[in-house]
This record gives sequence, structure tokens and C-alpha cells, in this order.
Amino acid sequence: MGILTWILVGLVAGLLGKIAMPGPDPGGVILTVIIGIAGAIVGGLVVNQLLGGPGVTGFNLPSILVATLGSIILLALYRFVTRRVA
Repeated sequence: MGILTWILVGLVAGLLGKIAMPGPDPGGVILTVIIGIAGAIVGGLVVNQLLGGPGVTGFNLPSILVATLGSIILLALYRFVTRRVA
């Protein structure tokens, strides 16, 4: 899977993660996209390693759902850490 595909999947996953977890985030849209890209990686690893699934394989619905799951996990962790520090 190419870097452009990771970015596109991460962008969609970040936006869907933001929709799933509305509220103020201390980072804005750019950080949401970065969390989405990282979420694609985390979600792919979680599904691949723990559940034995294919993870993120391209720009398709299962990959976007896996990446969104990872994005939601990372967004929740990010909110937890930034609220604890502040």
C-alpha cells in the first residue's frame, strides 16, 4: 500500500473518528489527520496481530473501518493525556 493511500485512509479515518468523538481537541484539523494516519497503522496492527484479520489493505471499506477504530483509540488516548497534563 502506497504512502498516498495511507494518507487518504488516514484522512477519512481521522474525520470519521472526529465525528464519532465530537468535542474540543487541542490540535485542530491537522492533528486530527495525523491521528487518523497513526490510527490506520495502529488499527491495522491491532486487527492483524490480535484478531488475525487482514488489517489495512488499501482504500476500501474494511480498511477504513479498521483505521477508524485505531483513530478513535488514539483520539481517546490523546484526549486523556492532554487533559491530565493541562
